[in-house]
Amino acid sequence: MRTRPAHTALLRAGIPICEHMTNLGALPDGDFRFTAAPPKVKGMGTFPVRAYALINA
Repeated sequence: MRTRPAHTALLRAGIPICEHMTNLGALPDGDFRFTAAPPKVKGMGTFPVRAYALINA
């Protein structure tokens, strides 16, 4: 079985993990808000999210 100590520590601390993001180079260096809206799913370890960034202009 694979171990993932960083994932385990973050999730135990209540910190969600968002992986495999694309096109992040299109974001500015700062002044934006990132949101990942997950579906209401219980008991699953991974699932897709609707991820987006609101850029402050």
